[in-house]
Amino acid sequence: MNLIDIKSPADLKGLSLAELTDLTAQARQALMTKVSEHGGHVGPPMGAAEMIMALHYVFNSPVDKIVY
Repeated sequence: MNLIDIKSPADLKGLSLAELTDLTAQARQALMTKVSEHGGHVGPPMGAAEMIMALHYVFNSPVDKIVY
């Protein structure tokens, strides 16, 4: 699955662990690309990428509210 194909958190529900890992890597790459173009801090979102993916996989967002 490609990151561009994800339209909502529900799209993560049927993915395997390998697909989630690949999707997280794609998200990290997208963050790096955006930060290299526009500047900013890269540490916090890179460190939280797996956590955010896991929260959206486990919980029913946006019905279940996630407060960061």
